[in-house]
Amino acid sequence: MRSVDFYEEDKSLLRRVTGWAADIVLVIAVAWFMVYMFAAQVPIAGNSMAPALENGDVVLMNRLPGILFGPGRFDLAVFRREDGKMNVKRVIGLPGETVQITGGYIYIDGELLQAEDGLNQVSLAGIAQHPVTLGRDEYFVLGDNRESSEDSRFVNIGNIKREQITGNAWIRIQPLVRFGRIG
Repeated sequence: MRSVDFYEEDKSLLRRVTGWAADIVLVIAVAWFMVYMFAAQVPIAGNSMAPALENGDVVLMNRLPGILFGPGRFDLAVFRREDGKMNVKRVIGLPGETVQITGGYIYIDGELLQAEDGLNQVSLAGIAQHPVTLGRDEYFVLGDNRESSEDSRFVNIGNIKREQITGNAWIRIQPLVRFGRIG
């Protein structure tokens, strides 16, 4: 009679272990699918986004915001330039807005941009010294290191169209000592 009890216990333990293994495999498969479908690695070249992102950093890009609704103000948008290179810049102007840089400050629709950490300041206005009105699918982007950034202030970059935006920089994955969410 005792041998039947051991057999039932072994069978029950085997079911639980098999169930746990199936759950673990399922979670790994779903996580891999989510990362593969909605994320991509983007290496950072240059210091135009310092101190938020520095040369050599690698970030994970979240494709979902770019696909569903486009970036919001101050998001770190990942976009493909006309020459095919990938860039990461901070979104300052949204579709339909008018951006102007006057006296070292950024104005949106005639009002001073409210931003922390000096993100509303720019010494070189470029083409934004005159009002730049964005189309219904255009964004105005700037690098955080405004003195060393090629961005919407310059004709060779200009306004970024929504179709150029592939997602938002989300998590820094390299170097490991700086691993974490960015924004």
